[in-house]
Amino acid sequence: MSNTDDPHLLEHLNRENDYADAFMADTLKLRSVLSSEMKPRLPPTVSTPPERWGPWLYYQYIPEGMEYPILCRRLETERTGWLNNFFLHCGMRRSKREEILLDWNELAEKYGYVNVGTCRVSPDHNYLAYTLDISDASSLFYTLSEVLCRKLGYNHVDDLPVFTENDSSFCVDITSTKDGKFITVYVIDSVNPSNGLQKICNRTSGVQYFVEHHSGLFYILTNAPIPDAQWSGQGYYLVRCRVEDIESAKLQNIILPDIDMSLCDMDIFNGYLVLFFTKKGLPLLCSLNFPMQIDFKHQVYIQDLKPWYFPLPSNTCSVSPGSNHDFFNMVYRVVLSLPVMPDLIVDYNMSRHTYSIVHQEEVNCESVGRSCIPTFELNYDKSNILEACSDKKDDKKECAANFNSQRWKDFSQVYCCQREEVISYDGIMVPLTIVYSRESWKKGQSPGLLVGYGAYGEDLDKSWCSDRLSLLDRGWVVAFADVRGGGGGGPSWHKSGSGLNKHNSILDFVYCGNYLVNEGYVQSDMLGAIGWSAGCLIVGAAMNMYPQQFRAAILKVPFLDVCNTLLDPSLPLTILDYEEFGNPQIQSNFDSIFSYSPYDNIPRGSCFPSVLVTAAVNDSRVGVWEGAKWVAKVRDSTCPHCCHAIIMKTSMIGGHFGEGGRYAQCDETAYEYAFLMKAFGILNE
Repeated sequence: MSNTDDPHLLEHLNRENDYADAFMADTLKLRSVLSSEMKPRLPPTVSTPPERWGPWLYYQYIPEGMEYPILCRRLETERTGWLNNFFLHCGMRRSKREEILLDWNELAEKYGYVNVGTCRVSPDHNYLAYTLDISDASSLFYTLSEVLCRKLGYNHVDDLPVFTENDSSFCVDITSTKDGKFITVYVIDSVNPSNGLQKICNRTSGVQYFVEHHSGLFYILTNAPIPDAQWSGQGYYLVRCRVEDIESAKLQNIILPDIDMSLCDMDIFNGYLVLFFTKKGLPLLCSLNFPMQIDFKHQVYIQDLKPWYFPLPSNTCSVSPGSNHDFFNMVYRVVLSLPVMPDLIVDYNMSRHTYSIVHQEEVNCESVGRSCIPTFELNYDKSNILEACSDKKDDKKECAANFNSQRWKDFSQVYCCQREEVISYDGIMVPLTIVYSRESWKKGQSPGLLVGYGAYGEDLDKSWCSDRLSLLDRGWVVAFADVRGGGGGGPSWHKSGSGLNKHNSILDFVYCGNYLVNEGYVQSDMLGAIGWSAGCLIVGAAMNMYPQQFRAAILKVPFLDVCNTLLDPSLPLTILDYEEFGNPQIQSNFDSIFSYSPYDNIPRGSCFPSVLVTAAVNDSRVGVWEGAKWVAKVRDSTCPHCCHAIIMKTSMIGGHFGEGGRYAQCDETAYEYAFLMKAFGILNE
């Protein structure tokens, strides 16, 4: 099946699609109802607030009726006030001086399928570079384990080799410091790239360095061991050293997070350093003023540098940084989101210690055929806001005054969102976010859907999704399990759910499911599960171990045949995945992987949940054969009655990240929700 050019495989996948269509034929009306609920909730046009970078304002918008965004810009000096500028972009009238840089809709019309990956504007604003996947089966995908420098306008034969990676277990990426003065593979002078590389430290397994530059000093976020340190913390800390000392074996000035915090990321501006933390798995952001009045002889804690913590609306809030390209800006932009709060774009003024809400996603909930959702309800906890402000009374007063005039809006009076901690099999507390309708949910009688990922240290996406209202309004519970192996708890949380510890991810997911049933959130025989890509590993393994726990499951582009995939080094991600899952060519790793691999542990003869598998022929990350093999083996192994409810739907043109724009995604979600409702026996309710 791994030969995707084999006509027999394509014929087989088409037959699977025919079977899925036949199985889902009685859901056509429900899918139409669900889709007609979801699409009107979307605003007719979507526009991001303009973000300044140098003399330009960059923004995106989706025109009415279109599926994909358009990237635009205009000179900042042409605006006549921010509000006027913003409404211009959101309205029907477009600026005559607007420059369209990239139109995804034109690409999709030309190729039928399109996925734009990296998209970057050059520092001088004269060039746009982007990567494009059209998945047409006639393109050659390849990577070079090296960095080359080409002068624009010259032939590729004149490319200057800068760096070559000879170890296939590493991938190569390239970026630049925020001020544009250095390129970082190792460290390269951006003005004179031919001057050679400067190495920060010797390469050590598991040790990472993230480099920024400010006024002759490198700021390096790292988890390298600290020799003779008084700090017993784990994870990342901040190092500061002079540019001329970058190759010194001893890191010179160390800035440590407080004991109960984990430092995750940083961003840098001309006047400020922004730091991302987690505290008990919850996000925190702060800024520090430049210049920092510290010497190079003593370690300091970040709290000693008088940080300003950005106010956030809730302890269940997720935080995503904006692009924040402008090194000279004093405003830091983030996107805040909750399962019950439409995405909110906030600008934090690091000079004034204030913030402003510049945009919140519009949601149209009128005439969608379900319960009437009122206009946004104002909901906030002033004590939570003030706790994040500095200890100074004047700062707290200013923060409170600013907060009273800037309130975010959410649906928390209609939908409940709560964060619980579940005791896993070994006593570890696992965060579980639970969302349900205050009106429609019935204790002990409601169906539920458990979402999980738990890999690569990635945070589980718990952001607002208006499609989800179609489940919540029907009494469903949607819960998000932040199992070990994912993000949220710092590097140790990831490590404790990867490699030989992968069983922790799976059992955490199982125990979160038990919690939902035991505490009455979900009816005992009405629990479903959903996973994406590597997240399907924990769902598939959980179903093998406890096939009666779940009534149904959805596996999207699933990673299920773990042993066979990791034993094939010719596949694009195999060698890189050794760090995450282990190398099965090592006996102890093989034994561990084989013990939970979903494909290798399907229980023979047992009853099994109903399962929808979605896949794509042109998926370069997880082969379409993984889902196809798994479906065939489940049908062959489980009881004859259960195997009829295992279906697979394959996109013959799409890739790993799906196909279609925002309206097409509504149809896809409606299909998945209808499958769950049919599997749960509530098709006509």
